[in-house]
Amino acid sequence: MISAVVQSDRVLINKVAVSISVVILTYNESIHIRRAIENVINWCDEVVVLDSNSTDDTTAIAEACGAKVYYRQFDNYKAQRNHAIHELPLSNEWMLFMDADEYLGEELKAEIAEVFAKPISCDGFLIKRRFIFNDQWIKHGGYYPIWILRLFKRSAANVDREINEHVAVNGTVGRFEHHFSDHNLKSIADWIDKHNRYSKLEATQFFFHALRKKNGGRDEMAKFSGDSVERKRWIREHIWNELPPLLRPFIYFFFRYFLRLGFLDGKAGLIYHFLHGFWYPFLTDVKYLEMKAPTLKGGEKAPALKGGESEPRP
Repeated sequence: MISAVVQSDRVLINKVAVSISVVILTYNESIHIRRAIENVINWCDEVVVLDSNSTDDTTAIAEACGAKVYYRQFDNYKAQRNHAIHELPLSNEWMLFMDADEYLGEELKAEIAEVFAKPISCDGFLIKRRFIFNDQWIKHGGYYPIWILRLFKRSAANVDREINEHVAVNGTVGRFEHHFSDHNLKSIADWIDKHNRYSKLEATQFFFHALRKKNGGRDEMAKFSGDSVERKRWIREHIWNELPPLLRPFIYFFFRYFLRLGFLDGKAGLIYHFLHGFWYPFLTDVKYLEMKAPTLKGGEKAPALKGGESEPRP
């Protein structure tokens, strides 16, 4: 990489940018997008926004900050992320997915730059997520560290599920010591509205799990001895999905708030762990039972799993 890097109308003198394309998926993220782009624009040599036809100033802000903006009509996160991986005309083989409400810590940026200054033997890297709610870091309740595969070679990567989607890499996966932050600035009303939508998709997943089990099927990617994502899917497939509806939210909240010390997160932790650890799974179970009832009574077909949302965000 040359020492003078031109990005939009700016020239970075005596700076060696990391050869990574940072890709941010957006829809109406004007409150976050400037922070996300400015966090990495002088660190990597390409920032790309894949927008789903935002109706606010998201794309105008992104372009003003020096990012390249592309558009794709949203159908589901699996298709959107695979389009970003395989179809966008990126300048680099390595790409880093970021959400608009996320940013990299300075220690993490320095660590990645150091690794990328040498030959790399991995095909992807897991990075720790630091989740912030009401401006407070949620450290307990099993919420830190959570490892997510975000940095990877495009040629080795693919997204395999329509919801609860994650990037799977065919190759060796490493880890970074430092974390990135997930810090949403939107209101609690927006969080509740979003998770109300997610709960229907989660309920549909429960529905299809029951049908798959009845037909002798299973989640082929659920492995207790696998990586953190595969182990999480194994727990979901063989433990969580098997617990009685309406009871499992109580079990989960008790486990998370008391056994995993969520109460140490204070008032913000109480609000978050209750909403995400009890209210959200309880609402999901109610919708699952509502979805299941007409099938038991009238033999109706299972609901079609439509795209539109992804893994329930924190």
